[in-house]
Amino acid sequence: MTTALFSTIPLLMCMGYFFMGSLPLLILKHDTPMDSRFIRGFFSTYYVAVLCTASIPMISFALVGGFAFSAGMLVIALIALFLRKVLLAQMDDLRIRIESADSNAVTDFRHLHIAGMAINFLQLALLIWGLFHFFR
Repeated sequence: MTTALFSTIPLLMCMGYFFMGSLPLLILKHDTPMDSRFIRGFFSTYYVAVLCTASIPMISFALVGGFAFSAGMLVIALIALFLRKVLLAQMDDLRIRIESADSNAVTDFRHLHIAGMAINFLQLALLIWGLFHFFR
């Protein structure tokens, strides 16, 4: 069980790094193609990293009989997969609108950025809660 528990550390680090790294990106005005491209790339990299790092504890917990926690890791991975498809597609659409000088696109992109961060924060908080709740 200890090995399975330690396998969550890379996932926690990934999620924490993304949250702390995406906060300063809110300073960007999101109004240039470079800003939106960088933020989209940051989100894309994060979702791939979560898929990889969530799969390790998912398998580890399943092997030691922690099926509830393994299912939680699966949910985190599936959310990352879903958001990578949906959120990044929306960011791409908004980037095109930003380049065509749509004034609402910048605000929409910023809201999408904040929503992605909020979802990550919620998952991170639930994961930490789960670790403390199940492993007291």
